[in-house]
Amino acid sequence: MRSINLIIIHCSATRCDRDFTVEDLEACHEARGFKGIGYHYYITRDGQLHFCRPERLPGAHARKYNQHSIGVCYEGGLNEKGRPADTRTPAQKATLASLLYSLKIDYPDAAIIGHRDLPWVRKSCPCFDAKAEYAELNALTSHTDDTNLTNR
Repeated sequence: MRSINLIIIHCSATRCDRDFTVEDLEACHEARGFKGIGYHYYITRDGQLHFCRPERLPGAHARKYNQHSIGVCYEGGLNEKGRPADTRTPAQKATLASLLYSLKIDYPDAAIIGHRDLPWVRKSCPCFDAKAEYAELNALTSHTDDTNLTNR
């Protein structure tokens, strides 16, 4: 079993006015030489959660951090003009929050961060401050008892 200390949020860096399906994501990653999608989870604009890579396998989403992380990506991240923007739909936000909550139960000591929070990353992915948005979830650790986890 892998030791997970990070849950890394990504965006697909695609325009919010154009579909980028899970099949599109898979074709993109395979064209880059990956063996399938590099993320463990992908959330499309309609809020549908796609299971992409088994958690037991390292991802291909954050160089130097794949071995000890779970990769979550949402469709979008660019506005209609192709500029970085928080384009998450209400459905995506709800699915992402639910997934992160579940992952924190499974990996209570893992920190939730954005791809852009890694030291070597020089991009806007994801296009919102994941650390700040999920600070309350990050505060939950293995030292928090199960009662607190289920009452939030």
